[in-house]
Amino acid sequence: MLLVRTESPQQTFELGRRLGQILLPGDLVCLEGDLGTGKTCLAGGIARGLGVTGYVSSPSFNIVNEYEGRFPVYHIDVYRLEDPAELEEIGYRDYFFGTGVTVVEWADKIKELVPDECLWIRLVRPPGGEVDHREITIHAVGDRYRCRIERMKTDVGAGP
Repeated sequence: MLLVRTESPQQTFELGRRLGQILLPGDLVCLEGDLGTGKTCLAGGIARGLGVTGYVSSPSFNIVNEYEGRFPVYHIDVYRLEDPAELEEIGYRDYFFGTGVTVVEWADKIKELVPDECLWIRLVRPPGGEVDHREITIHAVGDRYRCRIERMKTDVGAGP
């Protein structure tokens, strides 16, 4: 587990960029947090770290946005889904088990569909803190992701 505190959207984006640089094809990143905690900002940083040059927006209405970077990047937002089974309609398995990197916002809504291995990231706005401060907890779920957490620990040592 890795706990990082950021003090601005730029720092949250930068943390995502650093994470994106070490992700590999087939990786799944699950984001959890309340509205306004920076999930889309972090996802945009991850995409930038993966070589995506354009603006990354929340796919709330599309459910999935696809981007080209070093390899495909799939940004999924399940906030508006009523039932996790709705993901069947978009062929979520192709994203979760494909050759790109998949980032899922509101992943806690579909926990039963998340594979046994993923990076699980929880974003929280600490009570009583500054409006832009975030506590970001990164969990490696499964062996595949443990080395990424160790690399992030070394990388984040210099600060977000």
